[in-house]
Amino acid sequence: MQIKQHDRSHMVELKDGSAWRIWPGDIPKTLQWLPTTEIDVADIEDEICSHALVDRSNGSRVRVISASAHWPAAAVRRSLREG
Repeated sequence: MQIKQHDRSHMVELKDGSAWRIWPGDIPKTLQWLPTTEIDVADIEDEICSHALVDRSNGSRVRVISASAHWPAAAVRRSLREG
């Protein structure tokens, strides 16, 4: 699937209409994405993130939640403290 919109570094919309909020620590991995970048969406087992977006060209993964969801503040703080 290709990217429809990625004009804000922390959000991405795919051509299937799904929109995702990118985990702050993973944003640098998305900066080279182009509209032609092929992305797969995968369910993941994670305390905070529900899915991962996988770049087909290099296999890199970024953790995401639905764009309509909000990060659970306490879990994010704990995760950032722990590294």
